[in-house]
Amino acid sequence: MTVSTHVFPTPSLHTLGRPRLRILGTAISLLEQLRVRAEEDLGIDIVFDNNDFLSSQHKAAQSPDTYDIYDQCFHNLDIVWYWRAIQPISIKRITLWDEITGLTKTGRLGPNARLGQGDAPVKKLFVQPDQSLGEHPTGQISMLPTTHNFDSFAYRSTAVQHQTDVTSWAALLDHKWAGRVALVDEPAIGIFDAALAAEAAGLMTFKNIGNMSVGDIDQLIAILRERKRAGFFRSFWRTAEDAAKLMADGRTDIQSMWSTGVTLLKSQGVPVRQAAPVEGYRAWHGGLCLSRGLSGRLLDAAYDYLNWWISGWPGAVVARQGYYMSTPEHSRAYLSKAEWDYWYGGLPAAEDLCGPDGSVCIAAGQIRSGGSYWQRANCIAVWNTTMDEHNYLVRRWTQFMAE
Repeated sequence: MTVSTHVFPTPSLHTLGRPRLRILGTAISLLEQLRVRAEEDLGIDIVFDNNDFLSSQHKAAQSPDTYDIYDQCFHNLDIVWYWRAIQPISIKRITLWDEITGLTKTGRLGPNARLGQGDAPVKKLFVQPDQSLGEHPTGQISMLPTTHNFDSFAYRSTAVQHQTDVTSWAALLDHKWAGRVALVDEPAIGIFDAALAAEAAGLMTFKNIGNMSVGDIDQLIAILRERKRAGFFRSFWRTAEDAAKLMADGRTDIQSMWSTGVTLLKSQGVPVRQAAPVEGYRAWHGGLCLSRGLSGRLLDAAYDYLNWWISGWPGAVVARQGYYMSTPEHSRAYLSKAEWDYWYGGLPAAEDLCGPDGSVCIAAGQIRSGGSYWQRANCIAVWNTTMDEHNYLVRRWTQFMAE
């Protein structure tokens, strides 16, 4: 496949002055080097409004006049779409739409791949004639698919005798790790780490782990509360940096962990590995939404920004954090062969590899767990999801954290 190295459109400068875009999101993708490069490439001014997940979602739904683009995950769509805080995106204005992977458009990268329970992006991708969101293809989408990944948990490799000791989510609730375990404190994410662990450990079963009942939530919270009261959990965290610090400081041996946390620990020389659970990954998919108030010249600039995000260079930057992009072949043009082979190909690093900040984060010879992008994408247990009982879950989770 021949890939252009300059595919983003000419900036929308139809009148005097520079457009100014306000981007609301989280630290996952609001990286300073991306902001600076986008300003240079597109001839616009960009302001990042960086928040945690819950704060971003609340602001996006309640104050759409405070941002132009919402950088978020598919599982956060329900609330902002319900409040009509965002507007549909025209596929005709997305220059690389045909090259976005099938993981978003169909939920699978291969004919025999499992869809994964919960909010697979395709279920909320297309804007239907009645303005609902669904998987039937139309000319409009709810958000432009961009960054995504397949999460599990991480463990200190020196604390295990054999790698086979940590090939199941059940390890997160194994009593042998008592006092050395941490979970992510975000209800729509942490609940699935806990649920996958509880089911794998035989502590309970779910009819639909992607859409739990009130009874499921109560039973799972009871299991977690018992563990917490017994001192099983060392801590709970909200950012990848906090997660990495727990393990770097020697306070945990096994915990919920995102790819950025793993990469950070490896750059510090901490012996850590991300598990490749036999039950499958907890997947997530991010993207970009247009605020409902955008129109005219500023809307043109926003489309320029969306197209720039999937044009190649941004995808290479996030790859060095361990994230994937919805147009991988365009990212490949901006990655060295060694980088592509490690981050996407699942091969040993042929040389030391640097992260987005330019410092070495992967030592030569290291292998990314789980194999290639395509192998990992075809092993999804559940997607991050806003369940029908989300409000009840948040109340119970908040009570659990407060105890």
